[in-house]
Amino acid sequence: MVRFKNRWLLVEFVDTSTVDASAEKESLSTRPLDGRLIYNALRDSVVTNFGDTGWGAVGMSLNVKYFSPLTNLCIIRVARDQHRIAWGAVTLLTSIHDVRVIPRVVHVSGTIKHTQLSAIAHNREVIARFRTKLKNTAFHHDSYDDYLARSTREIEALHD
Repeated sequence: MVRFKNRWLLVEFVDTSTVDASAEKESLSTRPLDGRLIYNALRDSVVTNFGDTGWGAVGMSLNVKYFSPLTNLCIIRVARDQHRIAWGAVTLLTSIHDVRVIPRVVHVSGTIKHTQLSAIAHNREVIARFRTKLKNTAFHHDSYDDYLARSTREIEALHD
């Protein structure tokens, strides 16, 4: 029996409107992004930067397993031999569905378990940053705790 070897990319999409304070756009978390739109943007990036040969190598194994619109965190699965093509395509992304983003690869792993642990830790860091930005942390305490519990369950439920 042959086992397929994968690489798991944990990617954070940084919204450029939060980087540029003068921009008056709505934040990425309020826009309707989902895994399908990210997959389509990745496909276009692979075809644009690596051609049909790159898409032929990556296309069958590329899969967006998880996306959180609140923390802009995404888990992508790709075959081990072609993970550098997918990583390059992610890095070269500039926009997803007309939303300007800066992708940041947070973690690359050979197992989903280590990617899950890294995603949960990253979610906690992002929520801690959100809480420090708020002046009244008691007001949003329950909603962030609920989000952390829900996202942890969703991430742990992912399977290869």
